[in-house]
Amino acid sequence: MGNSYAGQLKTTRFEEVLHNSIEASLRSNNLVPRPVFSQLYLEAEQKLNSLEGGSRVDHEEEEEEGEGGLETSSPPNSYQLPPPPEGCCTTDGFCQAGKDLRLVSISSEPIDVPAGFLLVGAKAPSLPDHLLVCAVDKRFLPDDNGHNALLGFSGNCVGCGKKGFCYFTEFSNHINLKLTTQPKKQKHLKYYLVRNAQGALTKGPLICWKGSEFRSRQTSASTCSSSSFPPLESTGPVAALPSEPGATSSLPVGAQQSGPACDQALVTTATAPAVFNGKGSPKHQQQAKNSLLSLPRPSALGILSNSGPPKKRHKGWSPESPSAPDGPCPPGGGHKTKSESAPMPCVAQPGVMGPASMTFPVVAPGEPVSVPDNLLKICKAKPVIFKGKWCHGTFPYLCGNLNDVVVSPLLHACYQNSQSVSRAYEQYGASVQPISEEMQLLLTVYYLVQLAADQVPLMEDLEQIFLRSWRESHLTEIRQYQQAPPPPYSAGPGLVAPVTSAQLPWLAGLAASSCNDSVHVIECASSLAEGLAEMFRLLIEGKLAKTNYVVIICACRNAAIDSCIAVTGKYQARILSESLLSPAEYQREVHYELVTGQVDSLGTFFSTFCPEGDIDILLDKFHQENQGRSSSSLSVSSVAKAAALDVSGAPMCTSYHLEPRGVGPFQLAVAQKLLSHVCSIADSSTQNLDLGSFEKVDFLICIPPSEVTYQQTVLHVWHSGVLLELGLEKEPMTKQRVEQYVLKLDAEAQTKFKAFVQNSFQNPHTLFVLIHDHAHWDLVSSAVHNLYSQSDPTVGLVDRLLNCREVKEAPNIVTLHVTSFPYALQTQHTLISPYNEIHWPVSYSNGMDLYHENKKYFGLSEFIESTLSGHSLPLLRYDSSFEAMVTALGKRFPRLHSAVIRTFVLVQHYAAAMMALSGLPQMKNHTSVETLEITQNLLNSPKQCPCGHGLMVLLRVPCSPLAAVAYERLAHVRARLALEEHFEIVLGSPSSGITVGKHFVKQLKMWQKIEDAEWRPQTYLELEGLPCILIFSGMDPHGESLPRSLRYCDLRLINSSCLVRTALEQELGLAAYFVSSEMPLEKGTRNEALESDGEKLSSTDNEDEELGVEGSPTEKRSPARRERSRSHDSASSSLSSRASGSVLGGGESLAQPPGPPPGAGEQDTSPAPCSSVEDSRLCERPELTAPPSHRSLQVAVTPPSGSSPAGQPPAAGPLLPQTPPCAMAKASRQPPVVFLPKLVYDMILATDSSGLPKAASLLPAPSVMWTSSFRPLLSKTMTSTEQSLYYRQWTVPRPSHMDYGNRAEGRPDGFHPRRLLLSGPPQIGKTGAYLQFLSILSRMLIRLTEVDVYDEEEINVGLQEESDWRYLQFTDPWPDLELFQKMPFDYVIHDPKYEDASLICSHHQSIKSEDRGMARKPEDLYVRRQTARMRLSKYAAYNTYHHCEQCHQYMGFHPHYQLYESTLHAFAFSYSMLGEEIQLHFIIPKSKEHHFVFSQPGGQLESMRLPLVTDKSHEYIKSPTFTPTTGRHEHGLFNLYHAMDGASHLHVLVVKEYEMAIYKKYWPNHIMLVLPSIFNSAGVGAAHFLIKELSYHNLELERNRQEELGIKPQDIWPFIVISDDSCVMWNAVDVDCAGERGSRDFSWSERSVSLKYILQHIEASPNITHYALIGLRKWASKTRQSEVREPFSRCHVHDFIILNVDLTQNVQYNQNRFTCDDVDFNLRVHSAGLLLCRFNRFSVMKKQIAVGGQRSFHITSKVCDSSAAVVPAQYICAPDSKHTFLAAPAQLLLEKFLQYHSPRFFPLSLKNHSHPVLSVDCYLNLGSQISVCYVSSRPHSLNTSCSELKFSGLLLYLCDSFVGASFLKKFHFLKGATLCVICQDRNSLRQTVVRLELEDEWQFRLRDEFQTANAKEDRPLFFLTGRHI
Repeated sequence: MGNSYAGQLKTTRFEEVLHNSIEASLRSNNLVPRPVFSQLYLEAEQKLNSLEGGSRVDHEEEEEEGEGGLETSSPPNSYQLPPPPEGCCTTDGFCQAGKDLRLVSISSEPIDVPAGFLLVGAKAPSLPDHLLVCAVDKRFLPDDNGHNALLGFSGNCVGCGKKGFCYFTEFSNHINLKLTTQPKKQKHLKYYLVRNAQGALTKGPLICWKGSEFRSRQTSASTCSSSSFPPLESTGPVAALPSEPGATSSLPVGAQQSGPACDQALVTTATAPAVFNGKGSPKHQQQAKNSLLSLPRPSALGILSNSGPPKKRHKGWSPESPSAPDGPCPPGGGHKTKSESAPMPCVAQPGVMGPASMTFPVVAPGEPVSVPDNLLKICKAKPVIFKGKWCHGTFPYLCGNLNDVVVSPLLHACYQNSQSVSRAYEQYGASVQPISEEMQLLLTVYYLVQLAADQVPLMEDLEQIFLRSWRESHLTEIRQYQQAPPPPYSAGPGLVAPVTSAQLPWLAGLAASSCNDSVHVIECASSLAEGLAEMFRLLIEGKLAKTNYVVIICACRNAAIDSCIAVTGKYQARILSESLLSPAEYQREVHYELVTGQVDSLGTFFSTFCPEGDIDILLDKFHQENQGRSSSSLSVSSVAKAAALDVSGAPMCTSYHLEPRGVGPFQLAVAQKLLSHVCSIADSSTQNLDLGSFEKVDFLICIPPSEVTYQQTVLHVWHSGVLLELGLEKEPMTKQRVEQYVLKLDAEAQTKFKAFVQNSFQNPHTLFVLIHDHAHWDLVSSAVHNLYSQSDPTVGLVDRLLNCREVKEAPNIVTLHVTSFPYALQTQHTLISPYNEIHWPVSYSNGMDLYHENKKYFGLSEFIESTLSGHSLPLLRYDSSFEAMVTALGKRFPRLHSAVIRTFVLVQHYAAAMMALSGLPQMKNHTSVETLEITQNLLNSPKQCPCGHGLMVLLRVPCSPLAAVAYERLAHVRARLALEEHFEIVLGSPSSGITVGKHFVKQLKMWQKIEDAEWRPQTYLELEGLPCILIFSGMDPHGESLPRSLRYCDLRLINSSCLVRTALEQELGLAAYFVSSEMPLEKGTRNEALESDGEKLSSTDNEDEELGVEGSPTEKRSPARRERSRSHDSASSSLSSRASGSVLGGGESLAQPPGPPPGAGEQDTSPAPCSSVEDSRLCERPELTAPPSHRSLQVAVTPPSGSSPAGQPPAAGPLLPQTPPCAMAKASRQPPVVFLPKLVYDMILATDSSGLPKAASLLPAPSVMWTSSFRPLLSKTMTSTEQSLYYRQWTVPRPSHMDYGNRAEGRPDGFHPRRLLLSGPPQIGKTGAYLQFLSILSRMLIRLTEVDVYDEEEINVGLQEESDWRYLQFTDPWPDLELFQKMPFDYVIHDPKYEDASLICSHHQSIKSEDRGMARKPEDLYVRRQTARMRLSKYAAYNTYHHCEQCHQYMGFHPHYQLYESTLHAFAFSYSMLGEEIQLHFIIPKSKEHHFVFSQPGGQLESMRLPLVTDKSHEYIKSPTFTPTTGRHEHGLFNLYHAMDGASHLHVLVVKEYEMAIYKKYWPNHIMLVLPSIFNSAGVGAAHFLIKELSYHNLELERNRQEELGIKPQDIWPFIVISDDSCVMWNAVDVDCAGERGSRDFSWSERSVSLKYILQHIEASPNITHYALIGLRKWASKTRQSEVREPFSRCHVHDFIILNVDLTQNVQYNQNRFTCDDVDFNLRVHSAGLLLCRFNRFSVMKKQIAVGGQRSFHITSKVCDSSAAVVPAQYICAPDSKHTFLAAPAQLLLEKFLQYHSPRFFPLSLKNHSHPVLSVDCYLNLGSQISVCYVSSRPHSLNTSCSELKFSGLLLYLCDSFVGASFLKKFHFLKGATLCVICQDRNSLRQTVVRLELEDEWQFRLRDEFQTANAKEDRPLFFLTGRHI
């Protein structure tokens, strides 16, 4: 039992693996067992928490103890110790013979070790701190890989010398291990023991039992086997079989590869010297012993590959230590499962100032290192030397062959970055120190050790490892700071001694010892130069052939270290050296190789491809054979026939339809968000944007210098109609006019931009929007331009134009940056405030669709999602055979840039595919399956459509010279194959337009119904439907949009070595696509793969094993259902899968590419169905597709030359439609398929610990850099806003960035106030969104310059006084007093706002019952009033939202006056009617104190200055203006600066006490009159009353004051203006009388005038002081001629009145009134015999304001929990009843009740206009159905003659002593007429009845007494009703 070797078989390794495989498959839940070969050749990665393995090894792993001793918990199966022999020793640490076995005791004693035996240390649970020394036969111990240990045991006791223990159980009893579990040698024999330099026995490395390296914190660095793999090419990648997804994750390791099969965990006991099986040098052993406790726990590295929290023995683990598999990656070149990380190239981002690399080092004192001449020839790649740490002098300088080596400071910068602890961690206290330099280097070595052979080191990964290690080592301090529970481990890392520089080389060597020399450590004594020289020597001697990284350490002086790391691996060195080139250097390098003919060797090599000879010879031969007839396998007939038939009227393609233009819901939402941000800038208190001052919108769109983007934007602007809507252009528009609004940022841009800036200066009332589209392009500082201006004038152009002083300071220019990749504009120094960022909205939130779109957007996340297992087939793929060929050629041609090699290989693949499909089937072996699929679908797609619509293939070639080469080569091949009319090849270059052949232009015009003979396509969108290869060149895409017919995005040539997030997402953005959401993309795609291939969906690396039939892909690789193919070729899958192998066979450096070894294709790949070229998915009719079980049988084969549509599956054949669907139409319903370089593919699909793609953690843009390595990762849950804030915190611009000089660092004053940033995914519709924004911004500005004014015709026009007297002097500017006095007063109310008011009768009127309309409901009062939208004139009054330069001082925003600098003054006067003194308060700003008189400066307020009647100055307005207001602090029109045309005037706001503070805040420079607190609940009557009384009192004071100065009292100006807070504009009517004076024929026109003009005109009236009240007409659009014919009327005036306070001294406003107080006052003034004059030629416009005013009075119940609405009928109740009391003034309840329910009191009066209600001394509104007759009881008052009238009712409201019984007896009443007496209380009610002797003629009942529904404390009004006897 105890000797079993964990269930392993006793024979060969193969049997052992076979046994394990069978056992695992029996125990596993997975349907697919792991192949035996995968286990045999690939090291298994054991998970930390194996729950399913079932083998006994797993249980043993569970029970392993930690460093601190064995776990004390009970084992799963308890073990019973046999009793010890009687009398023997049982002391721990001694054998049964009583001899001491403890290492500390016998380390210096000589020990006899027989030959073949090794000394090992055993651990006893009872002695956790000691090792027991044992001698064990080394045959029973494992080798370096944990294998080949014989089962069983053979050992001796070194204490008593007893030999021959054959069972470990027996031996463990002898040495008193006292185990509680079953004794196992694997578990208890822990360490080799070795002698140190002093000869003492010490603990050595861990014994590498199988799997232990994955389980324990004390893991040693395990090594790779070098004996159990079949021999392969020593320089090529490994041919590893793919492991199946479902099985345990494996780490493939090859003999010739350098890479560990285990995690290199830095832990305490893993630090023994690199001595295995007892054979080791004693050097450094003592140092190792001293540093055993010096390393942090493994979770600090972040390179554990476990997928969950470790077991309890991992004491260092915390939730903050990520457990996701971000670290170890398989070194194999084969396919990896998803649980493994992807290759991560090192990012090198030079700025524009120059590359970050140095091709030659700085010369410095010291010994030079000579670079060997033949270095590149031997190494096959340029070694890249990364400077690490150097403390002594400068880095060694190199001499000799400097072209063959690259030196970079990136690693040095990374180390320095990681030395600075970020401010984010300063909170944890001073004890938090940065990671040590030694630890940095050691972690770097461990990182390099665990990299796979096809992986490249990435600085971001290294920084995260440093961060995790640092956080782990400071966990104690951090947790203490956070006051969390104490950490669960005993010794905090803070107590651990650090790694010393003396230990470092040895520890690094130990770490590197396990990786089969993938990492080689060179230790040098004197200087780094010595190590570099040694490295070059080893390279030349070929001793580093398997080494990818050389670590050179010099730890010599002062305990400081110098270090550097050289990358010598061919794959890694090539990628890193190329990544260190700037884009310009990259272009130059490629151009140089093309010009100097270095690529000729590549061409020569390609010419040996064909067995028949050179490809060109083969092409020429084919061309001659087929000249004069079409290609054998492709017929042009369909294309030609389509063109011919269309001319003769044949039906067009029914599947094709033009995309309707329109603004989508998302675009509209974004446009509205942009608008709201602009409004918020305008609304802020910073006064940075005054929207109210702009009348129109203009714009300029700046775009990168791409001709296609330029034409695309011009067309977009043209078709959007925005120019017409903004009024910038008129129909018909020409393209030349539209081009004025789009600026291409090229050399000619400056002139056009200057004109734009000049235009903005000349038009201050136009808002200019400067749109910077594709804003992440060219962020170079203009400072750099000064250095490069001679070579390239466009360098720094964006900065010079958009950031120039004129643009920044112009108050009418708003800059909008638009980009899909905003990261470079989100730094610490950005000019854009985070509040001014607008992000494209997400389409759904909490599962709800926010904006319903009929299209689904496919962006990067959707493409990544398509690769996930269980989803539809992946849209992202890579081409493994292409990658293998490129890798092999890279070794053969080390001097060529990989871009050149990749381009030539890919062009060759396309050429071979065209040839294969054109009748040269032998060429199929010389291309890849992927390229064959693309080419076949391209060639065959036009045949599926009657019109010849086809697919577009995008071939991205960033380097322009290479693009030209590719274009020429493909065009040549196309011409030789006679395919010129089958598909077009378009070369797309940023600097030039599109060239398309005449034949294809004709087709495009026919499809798009274009008549223009000169038309040529200018954008890629116009190529829709054209079968073509678009060779897209240029280092960066510039925002070009691609058509819906795009089917394949071939990005295999993108510059994958230079990886930043922007560049990566920008390239993938080309494939972004909208698909119709009406047809679900996933429909029917989940089952389309063959059942036997289900496990292959997780990676596309298997695609080269698939059966390629005419190059078509199998169904499982298509993201869409496919029809059966119409033409087939029987290509063998093995030929396709081994294409690159056969091509490259025979070269020493050319290896079998990653893929199946020979025979694997036939053995493992089941036949897969071919698919048709049109790549269709019959979404509409899923039944047309055969079930999966039948598909594998439906492969029909025809000869290559055949073109008959044979081979349709029998099941589906009858159901297929007669006309095949158009390929382009189907392409528009599914996103394109994207092919990527393997490096990029792995980068995008790998995820970091946050769950985001690895690409997201890359440097965001080349022009920025990280502020610190100590930064958190981006989180998957971050919104766009949070991501922006992340970059704003953690990135800074490089010196070459245009924001570098802006040291904002987040301070608001560093942000530009009028700059916005719009970001959204590529191709999602941002252009349409910002054009829509311009449109709604223009509409809003027009709306801001417009206002809704009441537009109602005068009412009761037909009821005017029947009088012959008219004021016939039509042209009089002022009324003639004598004439005017003869005019009768018009009692009728004509103001339309009183449509619901009671009609006032006089003896002149004859009113019919039907003349009055129906009463409106109270809620309709404001809803139904007619309004008109009017453009604001320059003389308008404004609310608080208006900000312009002119009225800044007026509003108080002026440097001379501090905000709110005003004083409060009390002003008291007595008023006899109130019986008390009234105290008012004035708030007077300092700037307005000159209008007042004070007893002394700053003293008591005495009076308000008044001018003289005789003053004739036109500089000021004589009348003070009072505006009562409530609830309208924002919306009230109190800014009269423009209305007064700048004239000096006195304006006083009359506010309630509780609103004083808010009005003062909004109007700091306005004088305010604050009403006493008793009027807080009063209505407008109280305000009018106090204004008038105050004004009269002030008139008296001014008369007294000025009388002392010799001025007569009557000369003081007696008028005031009382204006509503909604008066917005004023108009004057100009009358032109034709003919004689008095003629009725005249014409008139209305114009807007200033309030100053009107007031000064009125104030200049002769005899003005004889008029008591002057008013204006209310404006209406339908003003009748009759209304303006008479210039003056004697009638009611409202809203805007000029009041003579002297004449009206004895006429008061009723301070209790809420409504109709102006009508009441007008009647009082007239009855007092005073003149009211309305100037009919002047009108006032009133703005509709939806808040405040009358609406601010709400009548609610006093009962808190009563939610029921209160209706007017409830406003009164019987006295002493239990009625619910209301919280409202009694007067308001009374007025509202009478307005709606007066017929209840006056039933006879309803619609009885000939018998009105007699109202004495007051006018109360009794509703529109009842008429009233107003009479005044004052002696000598003017009243209408009532002798002939019989009244239907009598209303006595608070009647005073002037009303007597005799007065009432003058009037006659109908029988049954009703009376209503209203008094303040019940007592006065009874007294009034008695005093007026009412009971003589009126009958009263007790139940006819009422009160308003007020509580007693609210002083209700009481009224009594009676009936006339």
